[in-house]
Amino acid sequence: MSVKIDFTKNLGKIKPMHGVGQPPFYGARSFPMFHYLTEAGIPFSRLHDVAGPYGGGRFVDIPNLFRDFDADPEDPASYDFTFTDRLITALMDAKVEPFFRLGVTIENDMTIKAYRIHPPKDPAKWAVICEKVIRHYTEGWADGFRYNIRYWEIWNEPDNHFDPKINQMWTGTPEEYYELYNVTAKHLKKCFPHLKIGGYSSCGFYAIAAPSPAREQSYIGFFDNFLRSVKENGAPLDFFSWHSYAGISDTMKFAAYAREQLDKYGFTDTETTCNEWNPEVNLRGTGRHAALVTGMMLAMQNSPLDSAMFYDARYGVSIYGSMFNPMTAAPFPAYYGFLAFNELYLLGTQADACCDDEGVYAAAAYKGTEGCIVLANTSPADVPLKLETDAAVTECRILDGERLLSGCRLPEEIPANTVLCIRVTLA
Repeated sequence: MSVKIDFTKNLGKIKPMHGVGQPPFYGARSFPMFHYLTEAGIPFSRLHDVAGPYGGGRFVDIPNLFRDFDADPEDPASYDFTFTDRLITALMDAKVEPFFRLGVTIENDMTIKAYRIHPPKDPAKWAVICEKVIRHYTEGWADGFRYNIRYWEIWNEPDNHFDPKINQMWTGTPEEYYELYNVTAKHLKKCFPHLKIGGYSSCGFYAIAAPSPAREQSYIGFFDNFLRSVKENGAPLDFFSWHSYAGISDTMKFAAYAREQLDKYGFTDTETTCNEWNPEVNLRGTGRHAALVTGMMLAMQNSPLDSAMFYDARYGVSIYGSMFNPMTAAPFPAYYGFLAFNELYLLGTQADACCDDEGVYAAAAYKGTEGCIVLANTSPADVPLKLETDAAVTECRILDGERLLSGCRLPEEIPANTVLCIRVTLA
């Protein structure tokens, strides 16, 4: 395999592809694991499904922040920001920007009874409540803060509506969500023209890659009708968010599809973010999962995506918590892939990196005379390595199931399910 790196070609910025979902914490008295986020340069933490069912009854969700929907939204006494304030402040202190989901946490047991996933009974009032939440965190309202929190996302996965009896996020119709989005987005953009307002965290576009059940096919129609509704109503769409739990190749197809559809409907300036992704989550804690996660970030850098957030970085017992061991709190190997990607991000400028093996992903970055190359071999076999560059290799580190970015010589082949982080000096 040949990897050609040309540091004379400027391909633009390294994008924030190493964001995460809910952050690792337990309780609210302290946040001792947030240093891991700072050390990996995590740019965003998306606040969805935070603190367990119903947001732990205390965090982020609108029903936790505004507990009585019949209360006066103009009265600061109607709000309870106590626990969310502690979380947001801890994230900002850790230099991680919250990506704030305005809505509710998934209700996995909604087939027994649904509590909070119904459409708000008054969309206009709900929009005002969201406005006050934003003012609290960005303008100091209600003894609040003046944090630079740019992204505000309206709800999560309302497209999972094919059978309302089993939809864990939205019991209403698609049209009811379109109304909620249009009313809320227009109100928030009028109040905060400088902030990013968007949605809707699509379940994904699996149907474009392979034969799919009717439920997944319905996501496509929901997306088209959403874009049509937003355009007809003149609502803002600063970013469009979507999810993928597929492999790297299919996720890249989804990224291209989302961009194409947005452009088709005239939303050429709308950012796209894949703010839930995790390939082969059942392999968490392994070297293969670390290689897949790193490979995904490298592939995303070369896609139309503007940002991405891994699902997720929680600490606790969850199939999706894939960055930290729930028994020891130690980082899983995948965490070190985020450290490697951050080395590219800190350098800032992407160089041209070409790889002729479809199972190996590559990206390179530079700043001044410093450079870095990250390679991820996601194939099941060792791959011979021929590195073609005018830069001088100064350091090589390896990530697999046991070696966690440990120093090594530049190998003649990349072992299966392995990541290499190579530092270089430019001529």
